[in-house]
Amino acid sequence: MPDVSPEVVAHRGASALRPEHTLAAYELALRQGADGLECDVRLTRDDHLVCVHDRTIDRTSGGTGAVGAMTLEQLRRHDFGAWHGGEPAEVLTLDVLLGLAADHGKRLFVETKHPVRGGGRVERRLAEALAGHRVDAVMMSFSVLAVHRFKRLRPDVPTVLLYDRLWPRTKPRFADYAGPGVHLLRRHPGLGAGAYVWTVDDPADVALCRERGVRFLATNNPEETRRRLADNLTPDQP
Repeated sequence: MPDVSPEVVAHRGASALRPEHTLAAYELALRQGADGLECDVRLTRDDHLVCVHDRTIDRTSGGTGAVGAMTLEQLRRHDFGAWHGGEPAEVLTLDVLLGLAADHGKRLFVETKHPVRGGGRVERRLAEALAGHRVDAVMMSFSVLAVHRFKRLRPDVPTVLLYDRLWPRTKPRFADYAGPGVHLLRRHPGLGAGAYVWTVDDPADVALCRERGVRFLATNNPEETRRRLADNLTPDQP
């Protein structure tokens, strides 16, 4: 096994235990010792970046409707915590999360969601937002065009091209890291060194990531994943 374990990245915060993309989820991830934080961002109608995975707020709040059709003030009227059994929570803006990551010296992985009506506006707004914070940031997307677009705006910020269905053996020059789903890691023996791999919760997958030399491991349960990496557990151990 490699001498260096993967860095543990809290996927939407400690989202196994707290409502995803809430301040409570990220604060718990920090207490659990996550090496980095991950979020998805979308643009509101009035051009604010908010941390919401889905196109709509139906699954993760008490409201309904598309994120891009609402203003930030309208989103703030909905509770983003109760659906997961958490305390009431306001929609999380990227600015707040950037400040949290900067205060704790943590790397922040930001995924821009596509397709969206605003097209490349989300990458432009992300580039502007990062300029206002001293934070170690990484931009990610499943969209090749989005990663290329962002790299032209901020060549100094590392990028991850995410993969779901296929994992090509070569990545474009504007992508600093490959970002395969863990199901692709299982499917392709020998690959994974230096990659960002999502979303890794199963003990067997944690062991596989360490064995392959994965650089960044995104997980919903940072504490448990860190324990397994530190103890060098194999899947058949308790």
